[in-house]
Amino acid sequence: MNTTANETRVAILEDGDLVELMVERPDSNRLVGDIYIGKVEAVLPGIQAAFVDIGTEKAAFLHVSDVASEDDETEAEEEVDDDDSEGGGSRRKIRRYPPIQDLVQKGETLLVQVSKEPIGTKGPRVTAHISLPGRFLVYMPQSDHVGVSRKIEEREERTRLRALAKEILPANSGGLIVRTVGEELTRETFERELKSLLGTWKQIQKRSGRARAPAPIHREAKLTKGIIRDLFSGKVDSLIIDSQPVFDEVRQYLEQVDPSLIERVKLFDEPVSLFDKYEIEAAIVEAFQRKVSLPSGGYIIIEPTEALVSIDVNTGRYTGKRDPEKTILKTNLDAAKEIARQLRLRDIGGIIVCDFIDMEAKANREKVLQELRSYLSRDRARTKAFQVSDLGLIEMTRQRVRPSLYQSQTRICPCCSGTGRIFTPETVVRRIQRAIRRAASDTRDKTMEIRVHPEIALFIIEDEPGFVKSLEKASRLQLNLRDDPLMLQDDFRLLSGSGRLDVTQRFALG
Repeated sequence: MNTTANETRVAILEDGDLVELMVERPDSNRLVGDIYIGKVEAVLPGIQAAFVDIGTEKAAFLHVSDVASEDDETEAEEEVDDDDSEGGGSRRKIRRYPPIQDLVQKGETLLVQVSKEPIGTKGPRVTAHISLPGRFLVYMPQSDHVGVSRKIEEREERTRLRALAKEILPANSGGLIVRTVGEELTRETFERELKSLLGTWKQIQKRSGRARAPAPIHREAKLTKGIIRDLFSGKVDSLIIDSQPVFDEVRQYLEQVDPSLIERVKLFDEPVSLFDKYEIEAAIVEAFQRKVSLPSGGYIIIEPTEALVSIDVNTGRYTGKRDPEKTILKTNLDAAKEIARQLRLRDIGGIIVCDFIDMEAKANREKVLQELRSYLSRDRARTKAFQVSDLGLIEMTRQRVRPSLYQSQTRICPCCSGTGRIFTPETVVRRIQRAIRRAASDTRDKTMEIRVHPEIALFIIEDEPGFVKSLEKASRLQLNLRDDPLMLQDDFRLLSGSGRLDVTQRFALG
């Protein structure tokens, strides 16, 4: 955990490799988990959703599934095509919800909780199903469900925890989920945390009764406390912190919730930077690169697009010895592990398509899929990897809660507008040529100044030395070519007459 006055960064290492990075800055307003009293702006039956004003720049999106109660839901079966099934089709259960217009009305006030950060052009997503996380429990005031984390696998322990929850939870007071760190939870700890969560819910109800929509009602814990609450357990070897105040704050919190973990918290006070010491800074830089090298000598290319993220696997300089199938399998297995790590590190969400190197043996394709799923199981975000397609692709989905590292810490390049490409010098010169010809037939001025980046000017001098003279002859304009280091590399400006009137937009159509 690296903390400065302007930034807090938390890096999670597994087997010495950086697998997750979380960053919090004063200007990066984290919303997930925050509770608001909102006002319904619009109800859209066509997409079974509503837009709710919670005071953010863009209205929040509320889907019918996030407002319907458990009593409102019904289950139905429908037949779906399934080539793998012997009968040629299979049946699956789907949830049915009542129409959104029967559940919320325009102008109505609602208590909602942010479930997804605003991403790109979309506002935040909210749910009316409130949940309050503690260290060991998640309290759901509007549900009656009592459950245990799926990561607690021992049947007897699951039974004990569920029975304990039902016994201690007051009647008609909501539902509970026992979190993974709640394994071997004692009755005393259970009661203490439940009492705290019930008290928090009462405060939220009081505030929401007094507040005028839209207004924030309850803020989720900040990054430091949230990480300790959600992730720091007996399965973590150590927590290393380079700030004395944060170190003291963490120890004080653990004294209340889990004193046995205090000895695992260590203060880092060496002259070298904490993230440099553990080679984290270099790994962060790599997280913004398209190309990621594999131990075998192969590499993967990660390309984010508007609709999905594509990942391509290549053998690179690894060519094996004799058996090409073994070479390909080795590269694909390395890639499966690295892809799972990169998805977590970059916090990539949505649809992901992985183009592994083609393999002839079906058994090898299954090995790669199982390797990928094995490493994805370590991911806290919900992920699903589907069967290898006929084209050799593995399609995946990963839960998207907040913008990826790439989206949150970079912006669109002003030179290429996010394409990653710019026009070649020759293309720019041809565009100038077409623009001057348009200007010649549409302007009374007889002089025109052409401003270009120095690289374009150098290209004209070296590769097309007669360009300006031939263009003057064809256009009957007096042309003056000037280089301007402040220009974008593939841009140009046309300034007409003695007054230097910028006419670029009129004539530079393509």
